[in-house]
Amino acid sequence: MLGTMDDTTYGLTFRREGDGLRATVSGKRTFDNTVAYWEGIVAQIEAKRPRWLYVSDHLQGPELQIGDWLMLVSSMQGRGLEGMRIAHVRVGGMDHLEYCEIFAREAGIDARAFNDPGVAERWLRYGVDDAA
Repeated sequence: MLGTMDDTTYGLTFRREGDGLRATVSGKRTFDNTVAYWEGIVAQIEAKRPRWLYVSDHLQGPELQIGDWLMLVSSMQGRGLEGMRIAHVRVGGMDHLEYCEIFAREAGIDARAFNDPGVAERWLRYGVDDAA
């Protein structure tokens, strides 16, 4: 899936894995692109009904502002993200991504932000936060 909004582009791909769903997003980090790719994720969740979601975030560019994360989470509340574990992985650094985690938890969404894919995998599958 390729989205185009206001001269910015992003790519979004999905892969079903067992009872879960993997989403990979790349392109330019903008608020519009972030909202658009989460809308794409919500559509896939509605269609496929996974038990967990792994988001591999490869967007490039300035970090979203904290208020943007709050608006995004508010717009996603009650749209099917509740009741599943969501790992949002950004290997290049989390910057303000941890605010998205805080706001999601306050909205009843079980989401965690990670910069280590292995830790994210363990958390999704086994509830383990770090390597033993």
